[in-house]
Amino acid sequence: MLIDIRNTYKIYNEGRENEIRALDGVTLQIDRGEFVAIVGQSGSGKSTLMNVLGCLDIPTYGEYYLDGTDVTALFDKELARIRNREIGFIFQGYNLIQELDALENVILPLIYRGVPAWERKDIAMAALERVGMADRARHRPGEMSGGQQQRVAIARAIAADPPIIMADEPTGALDTKTGRHVLEILRELYRAGTTVLLITHDENIAANAKRVVRLSDGRIISDQLQEVDWE
Repeated sequence: MLIDIRNTYKIYNEGRENEIRALDGVTLQIDRGEFVAIVGQSGSGKSTLMNVLGCLDIPTYGEYYLDGTDVTALFDKELARIRNREIGFIFQGYNLIQELDALENVILPLIYRGVPAWERKDIAMAALERVGMADRARHRPGEMSGGQQQRVAIARAIAADPPIIMADEPTGALDTKTGRHVLEILRELYRAGTTVLLITHDENIAANAKRVVRLSDGRIISDQLQEVDWE
């Protein structure tokens, strides 16, 4: 079991009149190599769940085992190391550093990961090539379209070949054609054995996943396998 989260709560203002249960007793298991969409409207808890699963936040209560490691018992530095080794993040807002070109943006997490300097450029260029952005390696984000920036963000996420990709509304800021291209990249990652978690409010986007977990008010209301037509 790659991801195993049990009876997990994320509570803000606990015990007060304005208490918010962003996660309200969530239990979820995800095997290695799955393609899972986590679906819900604004306020459903899906982004909070992604933050917990991605070790960006810790639950108020509950257990979370990532590849057998109890991450709720780890300190911040250890959580950062887990994130860097195990998870590649793709965000709706790209989160690229404006002062760096595409190649430098992709290299940056490799530095944190401890990849030797002589290897970084080759690894980063290979990732850019994989998403069709090698020819834009020396362009800064401000010189690229939204779709190009998102592909650079994907290259950054996959450069170190993490076993898990977490994509939070990755097509939300893109036009339909570019969004389809991004989803195709995620499908290719899945075919190559990467575990893909796709967080979205859009049922059409969720239709790309093999399994759909739906949230409402911090609780899982359905968890179903589905047929996909892209294979």
